[in-house]
This record gives sequence, structure tokens and C-alpha cells, in this order.
Amino acid sequence: MIKVENLTKRFAGVTAINQLNFEVAKGEVVGFLGPNGAGKSTTMKILTSYLPASSGTASIAGFDVFEQSVEARKRIGYLPENTPLYTDMRVGEYLRYRANLKGVAGRKVKQAVGDVLDLCSLRDRERSLIGSLSKGYRQRVGLADALVHDPELLILDEPTIGLDPNQIRHVRELIKNLGGKRTVLISTHILPEVEIMCSRVIVIHKGEIRASDTAENLLKNHRAAGHMRLEAKDATDGRELLSKLPGVKDVTEEKDGDYSIFQLKLDANADPCEDAMRLATEKHWKVRELTRRRATLEDVFVELTHSDS
Repeated sequence: MIKVENLTKRFAGVTAINQLNFEVAKGEVVGFLGPNGAGKSTTMKILTSYLPASSGTASIAGFDVFEQSVEARKRIGYLPENTPLYTDMRVGEYLRYRANLKGVAGRKVKQAVGDVLDLCSLRDRERSLIGSLSKGYRQRVGLADALVHDPELLILDEPTIGLDPNQIRHVRELIKNLGGKRTVLISTHILPEVEIMCSRVIVIHKGEIRASDTAENLLKNHRAAGHMRLEAKDATDGRELLSKLPGVKDVTEEKDGDYSIFQLKLDANADPCEDAMRLATEKHWKVRELTRRRATLEDVFVELTHSDS
């Protein structure tokens, strides 16, 4: 559905993205991740024909986004990070207007608008002025706009920004349900959401792709560090002793009354819990808590984007 080859974009001598190569298959839900300024929004704007590239090629459903932009855009539903809406129009009126602009046949406009009002839980706001809506509801209107012409591909730039937890859950379920029928490329900073929604993850940093794989494989192959927490009383020299345990990369210490709280950063797949408990027993520490947290997608993300930032 998406094919990008050697895609590069420069702004006044600054390279925003450099020689990007990736593909997204039909029906995939792919998370497009990276820190601020990594090049995510630039890539999305090029794919949706909002920006020209400096070099390279990109196609949507086989249509070149530069040479055949009209055909490519017919197949895209785009939700930018800052949703542009006509605030003096009513929700239903706006969606009918957008459906007509996007070429929905006249007799099908009513049905198309009704479908996205229901899909995005906007039926009770159909006659509300967009300017009177909360940020969360405006985001839903933007999503309904992206869906109203029943596109094959959805490109969503921070779709849950400004939403409350219930609204985020609703959008998450909506995006999950769209997978299979539609292809979805989604940029977000909420990494647990990516693990739930996406079948694959692309990580971009400083304009270059650092990884492209399933979240499960990223955790396995990049071997991100895990963490362990130990809370103990009378743990004299605890930081020094714990740092010598096998698999421990770093130890920090803070105080909570009479207790020391040690945070241990571990080598990938290391599990020094038994060694730590044995040490505590030998040194007669009074242990209040000992827990280990496995590496998460957030840990992998930090590892891929922080080392040379």
C-alpha cells in the first residue's frame, strides 16, 4: 500500500529526512515512532502530497504521490496533528461538505456522513458548531473527516492528542477495528498504545530509520535493559554491593525515611533477583520490596533514539 524509496527532504540546508526506505502492506497497522524533530510529520506530509520531496520516490496503492498525486490522495484519509476545521460550521454540515469535496457520490453522502458520525461517536453533536466543541470532540471530527470517503489508507499524526482516557480508549479500539479492512500508518508518543494497536513498528531518529519490526521482535533483538527495584532498611553500602551483582549495569539510590530505595538497570534478560535477595539476607537488610520489570517498547525506543542524541 505504501512504498518509499530513498526519500529525502531538505529545508534550507537542513536534512529533515535522509534516504528513507520502507513499505507498508495492505491491511497493516504500523506505528511510526520517533522523538520530536525526527522527521515523522515531514514524511507524512510528503506521503499525503502536502510537501514535495527533495529526492526519492513514494507511492500509495501504486500511484506516485508526486506524478499522480490526485489518484494517490483519493486513497488516503489524513488526520494531521493540528486538525484544521471550519469552526463556524456545524459538525454534520462540515462532514457533508468534506464528503462532497472528496468525491463521494451525491446520493451516498448522507449514508457516508451517518456512518462516520456513528463510528466516531458524534451523532449527538451533529448539529453542534465545531467552534463550541472541546478539543477531544474536534479531534473526533477530524478523524470522521479522514474516514468519510472510505479510504484504503489512513495516515494519523498523533490521533489521541488532547483526548481524555475514555476517548483515547475509544480511538484505540476504532483504529484496531480498522486494521485489516484499511491500512493505517499512525504516529504517536503513547508507546503502550502502539503495542496494543500496531502489528509493526518503524522507529525514525534524526531523519533516518533505526528499526522496523514487530514490537515483540524489537524487544528480543535489541535486547533493551530491564529494571529492578529494591527497598531495604539498614542497607549500608547497598549501592556499591548491588552494582557488583551479575547483569547489573547501573544502580541509583534514594531515601525514604529509614529505607533505601535502589533502582537497578539490568542487562537484557538479566534476572539478579535471587542474587540480590541472597545479598540482603547475608547483610541482614530488612527488605520491604523487591521487584523486577522487564524491558518495554519505551526502553527500546530510548535505546534507539537516545544514544547519540
